[in-house]
Amino acid sequence: PAALPVAHQPMLLLAVTDFVANSAAFTYFTAGALRRNISSNMLPRRFPLQLRTKSLGTFSPRLQELYPDQPMELHLSARRQPLLSCRPDALHGALFGSAEAFVVLPNATRLPAFLLNIDANVTGKPTITKNRVGGTVKLTG
Repeated sequence: PAALPVAHQPMLLLAVTDFVANSAAFTYFTAGALRRNISSNMLPRRFPLQLRTKSLGTFSPRLQELYPDQPMELHLSARRQPLLSCRPDALHGALFGSAEAFVVLPNATRLPAFLLNIDANVTGKPTITKNRVGGTVKLTG
């Protein structure tokens, strides 16, 4: 038997199929792992949009009138399982989410403010630079 050539450079081989990607998406969705709650104190002060009624008053002036400068929470979740497809150059996905905003009253009660359903098509491309694996995500629709 012939000896296999010795690789002089570190290598990483990663193979993902549509079946594996969609099975993972199904598992995460079914387990409820595609949910995230974001509160106003989780964002850095320099973040351009703060989760306060004052900041969101541009979008909903009535909200600022009723609850002046109150903190808010954003509850993000998937409404349906994401649909993923693997291509040689990128991972394409259709995401179906919702964002529900709440005003946090002084007594810690959460008052529903609005609900947005968000559907998006995204493309993710992996990148490898030296010994780092990263990637980019682009909104395509």
